Amino acid sequence: MNQPPDTGPPGSLPDSLAQRRIVRFDPGHAVIEYEVLPAMCHSGGVAQGGFVSGWIDAAMAHAVMAQHGFDRVPISLELKVSFFAPANPGRVLAEAWIEKAGGRTIFAEGRLTTPEGKVLAKASSTITLIDAAKVRATMV
Repeated sequence: MNQPPDTGPPGSLPDSLAQRRIVRFDPGHAVIEYEVLPAMCHSGGVAQGGFVSGWIDAAMAHAVMAQHGFDRVPISLELKVSFFAPANPGRVLAEAWIEKAGGRTIFAEGRLTTPEGKVLAKASSTITLIDAAKVRATMV
C-alpha cells in the first residue's frame, strides 16, 4: 500500500498541524512526527489541547488507512483525550494503533510522546468507515 506524503501543500491539514514526517505506516499502526510551533501554544509555551488532540486523531486515522486503504475514509465518531504533561515547542510523536475492528466500526488508541518517549497524552477513538466516493460527492 502506498503511504500518504510526509507533508502537504500550504494550507492543507498536514501543513496546518505542522506534520514533519510519517515515521511508520503499517497495517493498523502509524507514527507521525509533528513540530510544536510557538504559534500553537498558549500561556507558558504549552501547546493548545486541540492541537494535541488533532495530532493523535490524525495518527489514528493513518493507522486505519494503513489497514483498510484509501477507498474508505475514517471518520471519528467519538474521541477521548487524557492530558498527562504539557507539549512544549519542539518535536513530538503521535503513535496510534487499531485496538479492535469490526465491519465498519473501529476502536483505535493512540498517544503523544516526546522523542525520548515521555507520554504527554493518550487517546481512544471510535471510528467508522465511509466510502470515499460518497464523501467526495458531498463536497461543495
